[in-house]
Amino acid sequence: MVADGIRALLETYDDLTVVGTLSNGREAIARTADLRPDVILLDLNMPEMNGLAATEILRERHPDVAVLILSMHDAPEYVATALRHGAAGYCLKDQPTEEIRRAIDTVVAGERYLCPGAETALEPSGDGSEPLTSREQTILLLLAQGRSNKQVAADLDISVRTVETHRKNLKRKLGISSTAGLTRYAMEHGVLQGTGFLH
Repeated sequence: MVADGIRALLETYDDLTVVGTLSNGREAIARTADLRPDVILLDLNMPEMNGLAATEILRERHPDVAVLILSMHDAPEYVATALRHGAAGYCLKDQPTEEIRRAIDTVVAGERYLCPGAETALEPSGDGSEPLTSREQTILLLLAQGRSNKQVAADLDISVRTVETHRKNLKRKLGISSTAGLTRYAMEHGVLQGTGFLH
């Protein structure tokens, strides 16, 4: 319903063409080569594959396509995580249509768009800890959702051994010894809440 509503609003602009409305991140990855969009609007909360994982894969496979996250979450950690995963911009769903249009124009022009008040997401955290790479964050997200190494490998199209290496690095960087600890860390740091996966 939300996607259909946004599509209807965007189609009121004569110079915008909506080439597709898809239901999840996996579909977006599969159809991007055929649809050839200039910009993709992605939600953080999607079935099968969340917006963060989809953004990272889309940026790897289609670096010329801008990804704009459209979310209901305005917390700085969501914005910062989306940008680290390769999103060109972050816009809230409850913004006026004109603002969403401005966000699209901004990222298509090759510039970064942040919704009002999101600038704090770019400020350094100052905690002094070793930062997680965007790939490590994605794997943390998937492991915290209860996925096995094999399932994570299939989701991200990488080897199980690579997942195991990332899992070890996550535990080392975060000082966590168990998968349950990784899940707890993800929940406490706002990583898990915005994924749309409930088990």
